[in-house]
Amino acid sequence: MTDTTQNTTDGTGDGVAGTDGTTGDDTASTDTAGAGTPAGDGSRAPSRRALIGWGGAGLALGAAVAGGAVAVARPGEDTVETVAAGGPIAFHGTHQAGIATPVQDRLHFAAFDVETDDREAFVAMLKDWTEAARRMTAGKAVGDGAYGGLAEAPPDDTGEALGLKPSRLTLTVGFGPSLFERFGLAKQRPEALVDLPQFAGDNLDRARSGGDLCVQACADDPQVAVHAIRNLARIGFGKVSVRWSQLGFGKTSSTTPEAQTPRNLMGFKDGTRNIAGTETARLKKHVWVDEKDGPAWMAGGSYLVARRIRMHIEPWDRTSLQEQEDIFGRDKGEGAPVGKAKERDEPFLKAMKPDAHVRLAHPDSNGGATILRRGYSFTDGTDGLGRLDAGLFFLAYQRDVRKGFIPIQRNLATDALNEYIQHVGSAIFAVPPGVRDADDWWGRALFSSTTEG
Repeated sequence: MTDTTQNTTDGTGDGVAGTDGTTGDDTASTDTAGAGTPAGDGSRAPSRRALIGWGGAGLALGAAVAGGAVAVARPGEDTVETVAAGGPIAFHGTHQAGIATPVQDRLHFAAFDVETDDREAFVAMLKDWTEAARRMTAGKAVGDGAYGGLAEAPPDDTGEALGLKPSRLTLTVGFGPSLFERFGLAKQRPEALVDLPQFAGDNLDRARSGGDLCVQACADDPQVAVHAIRNLARIGFGKVSVRWSQLGFGKTSSTTPEAQTPRNLMGFKDGTRNIAGTETARLKKHVWVDEKDGPAWMAGGSYLVARRIRMHIEPWDRTSLQEQEDIFGRDKGEGAPVGKAKERDEPFLKAMKPDAHVRLAHPDSNGGATILRRGYSFTDGTDGLGRLDAGLFFLAYQRDVRKGFIPIQRNLATDALNEYIQHVGSAIFAVPPGVRDADDWWGRALFSSTTEG
């Protein structure tokens, strides 16, 4: 987690970006993530695939409110469109949706391992994934749908989203460092796609870390998000397999500051000053990869750090209110920084304790380092000892991890919040630019930039 105050984790507790708003930085977002055309625009239903294919041989500016709408900025443009509650987010655009897009209520995140050495088969899968994503984000079924096709073959769509609205579904794809060890891609690995160092207090589970590629599915309906990941996994059967996944609820940061700031599982507001989707200048400076950053295929993309942060809920719940507020550097009710009256008042860092989360996570304490956070709370049952397996699934986007997450997380080594949290999962991904039109596909620029061998 990080301070949402500007850059890192402020409010929640994590050593990373978390809650206060720091991490993010500012306020009001809209979807720039991806779009230049309405979701589903120009989508073409793929031809029916027989026993293999979609279903394959496998098994398998504001927040939305009921009856409300969300303002969504189009990437690279000053115009803003309104997305009705439950409606579609545009899939095409300069940047992928799901980054600067207004944060939805639910998450299903999955990391995949590549199971094939066949470059052409993998590229074909990426094209199929893109077409399926184009349809699902528009509220359409994959391929020829969940019923009515050849009775002897599996249907193209699993069917659990039939009758449901698009629910502002966004699908965001990223490529992990290990993918560049395959398919002749070694020379195309970005310098910024570094292997994350070991941080103080890390207790990482290898089974919940890494991955050759990832898909982040965000939606306001959990079934829509799960449906999306499930269908992509089926399409990828024999070429990729799920390495690990995480369900999330209760967004812990927002890219639409005019909306009420969400709270994390520690009860503190999170994302007060996260970068807003409408802040074109901040996004350009801190989130989007520039052409001069290199490599060329990453221009318009971003870098994602995913961290599973376990919260020690039981001892936290027995901690006094004063100590909780001292740890964060904000009051628990209003969310105001120490000595201030309102949540969004500029914090006076020296008024906070030296090990306060907001103070350590703030950009002013990290040479201006700023990241955009899209974290979610999680509760995955208990750990067998009667303790909740709960915490923050931290997601942070930035232009360069070496200038964003890494220095912030290192500075949080002395964070008082570390007594109540532990990072148990970790991954980093290069998130390519958006799918421009109906003929484009995820990773096209990367795979077009090199030949195998």
